[in-house]
Amino acid sequence: MPTAAKLVAAILFAMTGFLAAESFKPQMPEGTAFGSFSLIVGGIGLICGWMVMGGLAGRGYLASAGFGLRTSVTIVFWALLGFSIHRMVSLSLSAMPYDSPMAAIVGIFQEMVKFGRLLPARDVLIALGVGGIFGGMAAEWASRRWR
Repeated sequence: MPTAAKLVAAILFAMTGFLAAESFKPQMPEGTAFGSFSLIVGGIGLICGWMVMGGLAGRGYLASAGFGLRTSVTIVFWALLGFSIHRMVSLSLSAMPYDSPMAAIVGIFQEMVKFGRLLPARDVLIALGVGGIFGGMAAEWASRRWR
């Protein structure tokens, strides 16, 4: 059921995902083609804000700050998984580096680890942390304000 908390969380976590993606770009090798990377991560943030944070609002400001951080981590997980699957499929279609389907599945997680090692950059963590806490508390405020 649509609520004000879900709408506020969706908008703010879409912005958090977009800003985190923009701050992640300098960590990648020079010449990397990003395409619509930031928009896709923003879309993942929109969905996670609506489904994860929006449903958890209404349990207090401190809990919502924690739930906001949890939502930021959820955005990171789904973005890493989605882009790792895309990378594995691209590699499979171009050079066939995988001997079996199981090797391709293992390749997904290897790509997740490779991209995940670039995440601990200060700017990315600040965007995810501040955006998560602010988004969680704003969703809590919306939940209390418009019941």
